[in-house]
Parts: sequence; C-alpha cells; structure tokens
Amino acid sequence: VDGRTFERVPIRTPVLMPGNDMAEVIRAHAGASLRPGDTVVMSESAVAIMQGRARDWRTIRPSWFARQLSSRVLKTTYGTGLRSPYAMQYAIELCGLPRILLALPAHVIGKLLGRKGWFYLVAGLDARMMDAEHTMGIAEFYEMCIPAPADPPGTARALKSQTGYDIAICDINDIAPAWCVASTLPKDRVKLLERSFDDNPLGQDDEQTPIGIWREAPSGPLE
Repeated sequence: VDGRTFERVPIRTPVLMPGNDMAEVIRAHAGASLRPGDTVVMSESAVAIMQGRARDWRTIRPSWFARQLSSRVLKTTYGTGLRSPYAMQYAIELCGLPRILLALPAHVIGKLLGRKGWFYLVAGLDARMMDAEHTMGIAEFYEMCIPAPADPPGTARALKSQTGYDIAICDINDIAPAWCVASTLPKDRVKLLERSFDDNPLGQDDEQTPIGIWREAPSGPLE
C-alpha cells in the first residue's frame, strides 16, 4: 500500500458467543502472536455477537411498516440486509420508527441530488450494518439477524485500555471495500489499514478467524 508492506495475521478462535469477554478472547487467542505496536482488527459481527446483539429471526414479528419498507429496498449484490422484513423490524426496534421514516425523504432528496447512502446516514449504523438471517457463514448464527456493535468507538477504547493494543473494529467482506467502523488509530493509519484489508484476508465463510493482527513490515516485501 503506497509502497509500504503490511502483514495481516488471521487469528483462529472457537465460535465466539454472547457474553464472551472480548479482551480475554484477544489475550487468549491472539496474545502469543502480538508484538509491540500491533493493531488488533476485529470483525464487527463478532463484536456485536459477543455483546449479545444477534437475534434469531424466529423471535422477530415484522410490523406492517417493516414489511412495506423491506419490500422497497433495492436488491443488490451486497446481500439481503434490510430487504428481509425481519432485519427491517429489528432495525426499527433499535433505531426507532421515527428515525427510519425520517430516512425515507432523505433517501429521495439524496437520489435527486445524485447522492447515495442518505437513508443509512439518517437511519444510523444499526440499519446500515444489519446482516439478515441466513447470510452468516457460521452455522451457529445462520438464523440470526446481526446489527452493528453497540458503541463501536467506546468499545475500541475500552479494549485498548484492557489489552494495551490499538483496536480496529472493521466491516470486511468480499464485495465492498474494507471499512473501519471505529478504531483507536490516527486517521492516516485507518486509511492504510482499510486498504490493507480490501482483499478480505480474514475470510467470508466458516474460517473462524474473526480477529486479525495488522502490522507494518520493517522493510521490503515479505518472502
């Protein structure tokens, strides 16, 4: 990236579950591989799962609004997202119906101006990052709708305080560019990290590598 070489080290873990201590997960599974100056990269879905935010779609009862709104979400290659009435209902419950409804005229105005993403800008992270049921590669969460992590910036700061390492909570997949949702890194380092993870080295299916280590190689390309 820009003539600099970075190592990305995927860290395999057991299936992470609600209630797992995130700092302890980092220490137990990445600790032996960490070096001073490293950054711990965490999947946003794994963080949300450990926070207990994953929800079985069979426990969700879509409202009239959820069914109507989800039927109007554009089908894309990025996944199901809010096209699922269950995911839409969960987003409504997390974001609030007034905020979701306010996002609708924002979408129309943005479209008229040739701007994308205004719906999610107004609706918020839980709508933007909602993963629908039957899209998760890990079998234990195949039936789950998974929103954004709670308080990503605060979570990253707390984990850095507990572990001593910089933390980046990232949305990384096989389609869109990598996106650092929150981190303890300076802005220029965030951009380098995102570009370093654009090819999704942590995988998209059942690799069970929800944590990665990011570090700059001391000199030249790796052999």
